[in-house]
Amino acid sequence: MPHIIVEYTDNIKNKARIPELLEKINGVLISKSPLFPTGGIRSRAIELHDYRVADGKEDDAFVHITLKIGAGRSVEDKKAVCDALFEMTKDHFAELFSKRYLALSMELFEFNEAGTYKHNNIHQRYKK
Repeated sequence: MPHIIVEYTDNIKNKARIPELLEKINGVLISKSPLFPTGGIRSRAIELHDYRVADGKEDDAFVHITLKIGAGRSVEDKKAVCDALFEMTKDHFAELFSKRYLALSMELFEFNEAGTYKHNNIHQRYKK
């Protein structure tokens, strides 16, 4: 953990620089070490083809980021991570935001470890 899911509308695909965004997201999370183990970070993007924004009369776009983490971090740590991620996201999309209708949003989802299952040998690489 954490896992990050970026959902974005297909009408911004050519200008959104999604691979670069995912790299930046991972960079922010890695910079918060040891809050999150590097070997547990997973980021992915889902391009949305079927969506409707507002009344559907404009070529509106959106990007929604979901950050999923296990329980146990302080309120202050969670706020610091979310603030850093959302500021980076706004900066990443600043130029596009200035040229078109675009909604950016992010949510934190914290869950109980009792409901998750993990099997991961990637962590071993970072324990050296």
